[in-house]
Amino acid sequence: MKLFYSPTSPYVRKVRVMAIEKGLDGHITLVPCNVQEPSAELLAANPLGRIPTLVPDGGEPLFDSPVICEWLDEAGEGPRLIPPAGGTRWAVLRGQAAADGILDDAVILVLERRRAPEMRNPVVERVRLAAIGRALAWLESHPGLLTGPLTLAQIAVGCALGYLDLRLPELGWRGQYPALAAWFRHFGERPSMQATAPDAPSA
Repeated sequence: MKLFYSPTSPYVRKVRVMAIEKGLDGHITLVPCNVQEPSAELLAANPLGRIPTLVPDGGEPLFDSPVICEWLDEAGEGPRLIPPAGGTRWAVLRGQAAADGILDDAVILVLERRRAPEMRNPVVERVRLAAIGRALAWLESHPGLLTGPLTLAQIAVGCALGYLDLRLPELGWRGQYPALAAWFRHFGERPSMQATAPDAPSA
């Protein structure tokens, strides 16, 4: 299999952590990409030219991290990390959506801050920061989502918090959300998280 990726993409990291946890990482070849100038190979697999994009052996390409994670969960070994049905499934998917929403707002905020000062929109910063704060507060108030056996929700939240540390360390989120910070200290020690950190040798 091929995974089009960038080592700093949190969406790619979520997919890579999932692959490791499901015992599939050894079957995946990482193909580095520049999404600002997508290669013909990436565009052939994903017309949007985005990452992550996974091309299974002999299968149709898959894109968007939730879709890829669902496929990996079904194809890999061990317990399912996305429950197949019922309330637990929707709880896990809701947790993933909250984490991905944090990422969406964080990425927009990072890009906005890279603009020339006179081109920045203060409304964008205010709205995105508020949304990130609300989502973190929601996760802090739902500790059950992050306890128990490993799920995709935990992976998604871990990757979102890791991205905040990487790109927006000035937010200082740990001081405001101590339960979340304590959970992340433990979760971040998982081998899959260590192996996919942006500065990891394998990245």
